[in-house]
Amino acid sequence: MTVRIYIPRDAAALSLGAEKVAKAINQEIAARGLDAVVVRNGSRGMLWLEPLVEVEVSGKRIGYGPVGARDVAGLFDAGLMDGRAHGLCLGEVENLPFLKGQTRLTFSRCGITDPLSLADYEAHGGLAGLRRAVAMQAADIVREVTDSGLRGRGGAGFPTGIKWKTVLDAAGSRKYIVCNADEGDSGTFADRMIMEGDPFVLIEGMAIAGLATGATKGFVYTRSEYPHAIATMTEAVEIARKAGILGSSVLGSGKAFDMEIRTGAGAYVCGEETALLNSLEGKRGIVRAKPPLPAHKGLFNCPTVINNVISLASVPVIMERGAAFYRDFGMGRSRGTIPLQIAGNVKYGGLYETAFGLSLGDIVEKIGGGTASGRPVKAVQVGGPLGAYFPRSLFDTPFDYEAFAARDGLIGHAGLVVFDDTADMLKQARFAMEFCAVESCGKCTPCRIGSTRGVETADKIAQGIEPEKNRELLADLCNTMKFGSLCALGGFTPYPVMSAMTHFPEDFAPVPLIEAAE
Repeated sequence: MTVRIYIPRDAAALSLGAEKVAKAINQEIAARGLDAVVVRNGSRGMLWLEPLVEVEVSGKRIGYGPVGARDVAGLFDAGLMDGRAHGLCLGEVENLPFLKGQTRLTFSRCGITDPLSLADYEAHGGLAGLRRAVAMQAADIVREVTDSGLRGRGGAGFPTGIKWKTVLDAAGSRKYIVCNADEGDSGTFADRMIMEGDPFVLIEGMAIAGLATGATKGFVYTRSEYPHAIATMTEAVEIARKAGILGSSVLGSGKAFDMEIRTGAGAYVCGEETALLNSLEGKRGIVRAKPPLPAHKGLFNCPTVINNVISLASVPVIMERGAAFYRDFGMGRSRGTIPLQIAGNVKYGGLYETAFGLSLGDIVEKIGGGTASGRPVKAVQVGGPLGAYFPRSLFDTPFDYEAFAARDGLIGHAGLVVFDDTADMLKQARFAMEFCAVESCGKCTPCRIGSTRGVETADKIAQGIEPEKNRELLADLCNTMKFGSLCALGGFTPYPVMSAMTHFPEDFAPVPLIEAAE
């Protein structure tokens, strides 16, 4: 019986040498005349173990990692084909604590299947949601998604079903589904992992969205920095089209939906939905004033659904298992699961899908294992470069949209970046302003000019120049940017700045000019 050996083709694993490991394993298989095949799967999300090699033995997956090319011959000598003991052996992968504690719904296939095998996808529950959707009326699909409580996983947390209903009810001869895959936040990689590790779930989710709203065309807008995701998605779309999942008659239903992959040029602001639409239309990526909302006049002035990758990829399991099943996970108005992306100075960095409600402290200390440096955690930035810094005193905050908002924070795309006690929070506040200044599209004054003045003011505080006056000025700039900016880039920049000033005032203390000069 042919033995299946799994080696991730995920970008994180590739960056750590997975390609060399795969080559070495194929060479050993050929040299030893073994009956084995290498499957290039997605990542399980345990990034400290990459490249993670798995071998299927008696229906179980035994893991070894992190594996280097030089380890391969020794693995085969020790009995890799039979899942035998070795210094790198991790045991049954499903039983590893990091995986065992998760609730994997959206990422249920990621790291398990061959990303480009439609047969693998269907064998693990794929297309069940779409098959149910093609037999339903559009309004009933929308109601199912609405009842599930699914909210946008890209940052704002807007109810997905309400957005879909707006587009369904909007008048228009042409409607579009746009997937915002322009994942630019630091410490985030969930979108990439789906596109590289389970692309058909995104395709299925977009097709369901099309059926639900009357849209017949979809676009995935992703960033040029994701070449592996672009290649995988492009190939997956072709496979889906040939299989009749996309095209003039989705699964033979007579209802049309097709899609394309489009690549941006790397502007962070194009993660904002209206700037994304301008870029998709071939225009300069600058924000549009709202109203009109994209749901009424979006791509090419037509009604448009714009959802994040994880939002769309969560739809198939909702349609397969029902709204009540999905809604049963989570807390308050935050229903379902959320893929936490744990990064920065942390021992166990990776993706952890779980129901809403875990405390920030449990995520960082128990799941993430504390800092990689072994020093105390000082702060955790949640929600990307424009997210607030949470100190240890707020580690009891449950991971929930409203709970974070109540403490002047944002969940955003659920990226968490951990910092130890050596971090200088004044420098982090300055970085936020500098980031905004560099990435601003320049359309509105508060963002364009306010961020530049913010950098200058932070520098004055660092140099000990009228620190009290300049701290007040920095706070005033934040207030202007928060309420005067046209989009979230300028509007959210105050979150990291003000949280750093509020929770870490000692880092903004006056520094004598003579000391600064030294």
